Amino acid sequence: MSGRLVLGEVRTGLLQHSVELSHPVALQLLHLRHGERVRSSARPNQQVRSAELLTGVDCPLPTASRKAVRGVGTAVAQAVLTEGRVLQASVRAGIGERGVGMRLPWGHYLARPGTVEPTGPVTDAELVAGFLEVPSGGQLDLGAIAERLLTDLQGRPQLDRRAPFKSRRTRLLWSCEQGPPGAHFTIEDGTLRTLRLSLEQVDPMAVAAFCEDLALHDWLLTALTQLIERSGLGSVPGAEPVLRLRPAVNHLLHLWMPGARVDRLLAQVWGHLETSPGFTRQWAAAVQRIRDQLALQAVGLSAPIPER
Repeated sequence: MSGRLVLGEVRTGLLQHSVELSHPVALQLLHLRHGERVRSSARPNQQVRSAELLTGVDCPLPTASRKAVRGVGTAVAQAVLTEGRVLQASVRAGIGERGVGMRLPWGHYLARPGTVEPTGPVTDAELVAGFLEVPSGGQLDLGAIAERLLTDLQGRPQLDRRAPFKSRRTRLLWSCEQGPPGAHFTIEDGTLRTLRLSLEQVDPMAVAAFCEDLALHDWLLTALTQLIERSGLGSVPGAEPVLRLRPAVNHLLHLWMPGARVDRLLAQVWGHLETSPGFTRQWAAAVQRIRDQLALQAVGLSAPIPER
């Protein structure tokens, strides 16, 4: 169902497992609802998606003006596993019709899955600004729903909890409102990013899939950069930095496919992000640096020992 304003959050992290999860086990891991089929695709890479889960919400909405407006309804959550290695929890909620101060029976909200209705007057601009400022406790916190889902999945018995390298989860808070096409992506800190989208027609599922793809590639770039920094590449002599970069080669480099699953109407947004901040340029430079070091190390190992 299309809408006027959708808010969402994607949390992305490394699956806590020593090897890539096989496809059958990935299907089992993401089987979250009895009777609901887990979806998967093998092209252009392996991706498994859980069924959508509804979470009821009844809490204050984040507004830039701190206006006291309550929101009631349901948020939609979904887990996504890419190549048995990167796990995401994606949560979204469309903002429905503004109410008149009355809280209706739950049957009304359950008939509108994925929609949160304000109980009083509030503008889209107030909601977007308040949400992207990172709401405080007690307000609509889609990230808390995502975090619970990730924590549940990472603790399941299918996983050995021995990740091949250390990394941090990232957060992407996003909004999409109806209007002239535009996008503004901001790196807020080491793990938090915000995205403000504007589209002529808002399709919540397509926008959520785009934001998942963006969050995935932002996490890949962040994790690769952190591995390079920790390796001592360029400052520590010898083969040690190259050995420390093995996890990047084994687990990350083949995952880079930005926009491969993005709706064609959102492909132009990826094009804008490739111009600024330029994800693929930074990724290509980092990958080339690693490959150059691997080549230099190989040459060093194969070079003849000089005679004395």
